[in-house]
Amino acid sequence: MKKVDIFTDGACKGNPGPGGWAALLRMGAHEKELSGGEAETTNNRMEMTAVIRGLSALIEPCEVQLYSDSKYVLDGITKWVEGWQKRGWVTASKKPVRNADLWHELIEVAGRHEVNWHWVKGHNGHPENERVDKRASDEADRIAAEA
Repeated sequence: MKKVDIFTDGACKGNPGPGGWAALLRMGAHEKELSGGEAETTNNRMEMTAVIRGLSALIEPCEVQLYSDSKYVLDGITKWVEGWQKRGWVTASKKPVRNADLWHELIEVAGRHEVNWHWVKGHNGHPENERVDKRASDEADRIAAEA
């Protein structure tokens, strides 16, 4: 099974507002950068989109080391999602799960791979995190300028 590192980040100018996402995929010496944005979104949706797009770019099942500075994404996929599924996609406080559409998509794409989830402290000098942070922020600025 191929081994891939994926670094992701999302950004939003206002929350909600124009947002951007970025993912850096690395397999050995090969790298691929992906990015995009939406005119009206939230930071959490952009963080999730970055992870979904990164994992979706993999053509075959891979062993993935995935790095994100989003506790929301990492806690959601590793701790909360099982309870949400059992309760019919409502939170412990009986409210509908936010971003359920993206959680469903994330569960599906992550299920194709062996994913090891890693939290990275944001804005702390981690080279790949800084790189995807800048790319996501640039995408959010680009979308905001087009509005």
